Amino acid sequence: MTSSDGAGAPVEPDELELAAGFDPVDREQWLRAVDAVVRRSGRIGEDAELGAGVETLTCTSPDGIRVAPLYAAEDTTDLPGTGVPGAWPFTRGATADGPVQDGWDVRQRHTGTDPAAVHEAVLADLQSGVNSIWLRVGTGGVPVADLAGVLDGVYLDLAPIALDAGPDAVAAAHAYLDLAARNGIEDASLLGSLGVDPIGLRARAGGDAGTAADAVEVARRAADGFGQVTAITVDATVIREAGGSGAQELGWSLAAGVAYLRALTAAGLDIATAARLLEFRYAATPEQFPTIALLRAARRLWSRVLEECGVTDVPQRQHAAVAEVLFSRRDPWVNMLRGTVAGFAAGVGGADAVTVPPFDAAIGVSEPFSRRIARNTQTLLVEESHLARVIDPAGGSWYVEHLTDDLAAAGWAFFQQVEAAGGAEAALDSGFVAERVGEVRARRETDVARRKAPLTGVSEFPDLAEKPVERTPLPPAVERGGLPLWRPAEAYEGYRDRSDAVLAETGTRPTVFLATIGALADYTTRAGFTRNLLGAGGIDTTDAGPTGTADEVADAFAGSGTGVAVLCSSDALYAERAEAAAAALRNAGATRILLAGRPKDEDRVGGLDNTVDGYLYAGCDALAVLDDVHTALEGAK
Repeated sequence: MTSSDGAGAPVEPDELELAAGFDPVDREQWLRAVDAVVRRSGRIGEDAELGAGVETLTCTSPDGIRVAPLYAAEDTTDLPGTGVPGAWPFTRGATADGPVQDGWDVRQRHTGTDPAAVHEAVLADLQSGVNSIWLRVGTGGVPVADLAGVLDGVYLDLAPIALDAGPDAVAAAHAYLDLAARNGIEDASLLGSLGVDPIGLRARAGGDAGTAADAVEVARRAADGFGQVTAITVDATVIREAGGSGAQELGWSLAAGVAYLRALTAAGLDIATAARLLEFRYAATPEQFPTIALLRAARRLWSRVLEECGVTDVPQRQHAAVAEVLFSRRDPWVNMLRGTVAGFAAGVGGADAVTVPPFDAAIGVSEPFSRRIARNTQTLLVEESHLARVIDPAGGSWYVEHLTDDLAAAGWAFFQQVEAAGGAEAALDSGFVAERVGEVRARRETDVARRKAPLTGVSEFPDLAEKPVERTPLPPAVERGGLPLWRPAEAYEGYRDRSDAVLAETGTRPTVFLATIGALADYTTRAGFTRNLLGAGGIDTTDAGPTGTADEVADAFAGSGTGVAVLCSSDALYAERAEAAAAALRNAGATRILLAGRPKDEDRVGGLDNTVDGYLYAGCDALAVLDDVHTALEGAK
């Protein structure tokens, strides 16, 4: 607030107090306010203890971290200091200025296999605002022998190239360094990331696909004069690809990073040089705050590792890649929103380089339009949303600081468990990593199946009339024999494919009859819920409309051409008419009858539970319902 001098001119205060015009509010007042809102929803009673409303809104993350809806300054008093940007432990950023003013490194990914097409796309991106290129080379990408042609016209001392070559990583790395030499680029001026990651390859491919020692040769060459080139990529996204948690991703990255430090120092490199040669890759997800906290915690934890090695001036270099496994093939336009939120979180979290995939990345070879949208997403975040104008914008948020600390603690604990299992490679070989990640994936699969983790355009709000987006399929970069690749949308998309096959064969989709009982106001909510759930599996619906008697419902069903019906109405009308309606549907030929609504206790003692074959309700296993309905419809043919 400002005051004025005697002449009425404003005078700036010595200390800016943004809340000075408001009465102070203590925690108890906040608790009472939250309780009042929750009480009106009926989730707590009038006699509930103070704070009960907050407890009902508190959730637990896949790592077992308690996430409350309300944080205050006192919640952070026991947390360790985060320091300042550009100083150890680098929680608040690797540099003092953060991304100000130029922004972070906008890194575009290219996964095509046609060298000429990839060359054209790379030049188009670099001419349109992209800072660096993430290029798949070798198996599943452009051949190593064609690297010179693909990068023809690219100034490798201005535009860094991050190689992604899987089993061909060593050959691709040497080819890149040799190419720079032929182009007359001085070693000290060359930019890029050679992307050698034998441990990550082992995690994906399984068996003895790679060891940390395989990275030594390339690392030693990069250490000899290539001061702006990183040799090894510690790719922790393999954990997220397999359905793992944020803390598991953090802990795995530390274990893999330590394995590389051991191999490089055993080969004669000092710790500081070895640390400089590493770039860490983390998955950015539409879970905004967990992504921000993960990147901040990662820098803090790696600094802790290096401190134990006597190094405190080498910050972790981070590449945040929006997780493509979270992209859908159905309604892929929603992927633009997923990419935007995840890219925002990566930038706010302080990543040095950020990759937002094209929205059609899960389908196949991306087209120029989708690549343009991907790069413009980041341009808008940097240039129009001005995210790069603030250093560590999430710093000081009580929630983010608390979540950063919680994730750091959980990540460090998993790191210790991996080390106790013998280190990254031994923990892979013994199955320890797969087992622990599998536990989290199983919980995620349950949440997806029950739509507690909704997928917009897939498990929620599907569009059966959408025209599928078609792209040329991409070959896999690595044949999976290690940790699995889990896409949450895939199970629902499988049922959509099943429906498309029926449509192509018969001209109509699998269809279910909605036995609507009563007036429109009686059934519309549950009928809408049922259409949404069944539509997630490609199942169309037809309905009876307003009805007054069970015979009217049965007559409408008789002309529907389907053998599966779902009763839709209010609880009150279910009590009056559901049994009669179900009996009439059976007599009319219904082979399977479901009811939209959560089963009541009395339904399981005689009555409806002996009449209907199942229930549809919020939190039910939607995938099981879809399988049941598809099977029933196919069996009726």
